[in-house]
This record gives sequence, C-alpha cells and structure tokens, in this order.
Amino acid sequence: MTKGKPVMSIKGDAGLKLRIAVSFAVLTALYLGFISILAYMGVGFIPITIIASLMILSQWFFSDRIVLWSTGAKLVSKEEYPKLHEIVERIAARNGLPKPKVAVINTNMPNAFATGKGPKNSIVAVTTGLTQILEQEELEGVVAHEMAHIKNRDVLVLTLASLFSTVAWYLMHMSLYDSLSGSRSGNRNGSAMIVVLIVAVVTWFASFLIIRAISRYREFVADRDGALMTGKPAKLASALSKISGSMKRVPERQARRMEGMNAFFIIPALSGGSFANLFSTHPPVEKRIQKLMDLEAAMS
Repeated sequence: MTKGKPVMSIKGDAGLKLRIAVSFAVLTALYLGFISILAYMGVGFIPITIIASLMILSQWFFSDRIVLWSTGAKLVSKEEYPKLHEIVERIAARNGLPKPKVAVINTNMPNAFATGKGPKNSIVAVTTGLTQILEQEELEGVVAHEMAHIKNRDVLVLTLASLFSTVAWYLMHMSLYDSLSGSRSGNRNGSAMIVVLIVAVVTWFASFLIIRAISRYREFVADRDGALMTGKPAKLASALSKISGSMKRVPERQARRMEGMNAFFIIPALSGGSFANLFSTHPPVEKRIQKLMDLEAAMS
C-alpha cells in the first residue's frame, strides 16, 4: 500500500464506466433493430438464435481447455513454481478471491492471460519469458491484472456481447446463399434475402467494432482494478512497458503463431498502427501506462 488514503477509497473512473455503458446501450439498440427488421422480413430468427446460442455457450463452457491447448499452457503445482503460486495466493487472499489455478507456457515471449468461466473456476497463465524479464512487484501487477479479469467476469461479458454478432454472421452467410439461389430460380424472395444480407452485414460489422471497443475498455478496467489489488500502479505500468518493448523483439514468425490469442493476452502478440487500433482488442499501451501513472499520482 502506498502512503496516503487507503487504496480502495479512490473513486472509480466515471468516464470509463460511462463509455462502457454507452457501448452496451448502442450494441443493444443495434441488435433490437436487427431483430425487428428480421421479424418484418419474416426470417425465422428464433431457431437461428437458439442454435447460435448453444454454439457460443459450448465454446464458453470449454473455453479454458481450448485456450490451454491452443497456447501449450500447462497447469503447474506449487512445488514446481513456488514463487508464482505465492504471488497468486497473496493477491487472492488480500482481495477476498478464490485462488485460481496456475499455468505456465514455455516460451520466451513475455505475456500472460486469464481464462475460465468465473472466479471459482479460473486459470492464470504466464510465460517463462515473462518471469525472466519482470521484477517480483511487476509480476504481481501483471497477475493482479489477470485476476481482475476473472473478478469482473470478462469472459462472460464478452461472450454475451458477441452473441448476436455471431447470429448476424451466420445470417449473413445464409442470406447470401439464399439470395443467390433465389436469383437463379427467379424466386421473389431473392430480393428480400438481399435486404437481409445487407442488414446482417451492417449489424455484424458495427457490432464487431463495438465489441472491440468494449474489450479495450475492459482492459482499462483490469489495469485499474489490478493496480488497486496491489496498491502499486507504477509497477504494473513498468511491467507493461517492459512487455511491450520485449514483444517488439520477438520474431514475427513466433508472434504469428500466438496472434489468435491476442484478445486474451495482457499485450497483443502483434499490433498494428493507429488505424489498426480501431480493430484492436487492446488500447494503445502508452494510454494504459498514462492512466496507471495518473492513478499512482492520485494515490500518493
């Protein structure tokens, strides 16, 4: 804990919460409009929604196993990695959270992620490369960031946010096929399906952007909550700076293999320029560091 008033007495970021709320409101309005148009066009939306929901829920249910398998992460015992387990235990106990399982990925790429369906069924994973470049307090900051994702149920939030986006994706493909079939057979419904296709494309693309925005906001929230868990925002800022700098030296071929995990990692394996930030799951690391340093100053 830093000097001054207690860590948890610092007020939340009202502007950040407002942006998240507005994003969800716009997403909800978008989906309601999408449903209304589909209903007007006579599309059987309910069966498609049920099927897509079952697919998404299945993916969410097995997400932790899928993520561990795809990254090569292995669950490790306290005997194998005592210091890492001690950090996780200390942060969990200090913040009244269940201790998550601990996993390690054997790679020199410095990174970390969390997965799981909730606080009682979660995993925090770090790479061996991360443990080699960070000091203990910096590593604590990274682990706390990941545990903040768990506490805030971010996996569930983003899964629910993506529900209708996935439905729109399936409808987009179905209506494309139907419109082509209808135009070939002279079916009057061909033009109607083209309208559905256009609506589905617009809905999917708009929701894609909004979900990315929500994901970026969730990273800001996890940075803040993780910093509050340890009481040392500057240490997490330092860790982000080190990870970002080291990621730039990772061979592109190696980074490409992990690119599909960008949404999970604390720092994306690959990131683009300013225009690509619009499609990114993470905000620019410079902005994250600045917010953490502002929090450090507020806590002094």
